[in-house]
Amino acid sequence: MRRAVLIAVAVVVTIVAVVFAFQRKLVYFPSPGPLPSAEDVLPGGRDVRLVTADGLLLGGWHFEVPDAPATVIVFPGNGGNRAGRAPIAEELTARGLSVLLFDYRGYGDNQGKPSEEGLTWDARAALDLVDGPVVFFGESLGAAVAAELATHRAPKGLVLRSPFTSLAAVGSHHYPWLPVRMLLQDTYPVLERVSALDVPTVVLLGTADSVVPPAQSREVATAARATLVEVAGADHNDEVLSSGPQVIDAIVSVSRG
Repeated sequence: MRRAVLIAVAVVVTIVAVVFAFQRKLVYFPSPGPLPSAEDVLPGGRDVRLVTADGLLLGGWHFEVPDAPATVIVFPGNGGNRAGRAPIAEELTARGLSVLLFDYRGYGDNQGKPSEEGLTWDARAALDLVDGPVVFFGESLGAAVAAELATHRAPKGLVLRSPFTSLAAVGSHHYPWLPVRMLLQDTYPVLERVSALDVPTVVLLGTADSVVPPAQSREVATAARATLVEVAGADHNDEVLSSGPQVIDAIVSVSRG
């Protein structure tokens, strides 16, 4: 019996050690380049380079619309690269808004490895590139990045799609048998950050989200004193939550407020 207990403990310790060592591979899922030019994505698009505080050059696409009331900076979720966000740029520019799409470090054709601190620097580099009013649109993990940036410099409006309350909370939901809060190196305390904001905010969620529990997104909406938009039957990666009409309408609404 004692030997069985020792073996069980050793297995658990090994699992915890492996998860701790490789945790960022469970959080960040970058797609590599190469990527097309901005002009090939949308006519008039411009390739740009963002310079981070720690000296990285990040690739981006800037789609400028004359007399736009704001530029929408899109903060991607944890997967893919900016090519997958081209549809939202097309929809938003058609509605008269300029758009900046960019990739975090380690995503697309960018060097570096993603982390909470690194993505914070990446977001600030994106903001530094834009002159004039801005709207932040954050998808899931990107909602956490956008919320942090809003505490640094308030945007004209903030739209958070499928936000979690914290990385620990969503991690504990998926891995209830792990001491997630003790293991995490990146925390992304969204609830805490939005509570301190005074920015026109919209929170969108899919009622069938299997990645971020809808209850967590509702908590974020309450803390941010945000307008809540629920898309019935939508799961986390459904197109309707990426560039669907509810998303576009929400972004347009805060950009013109």
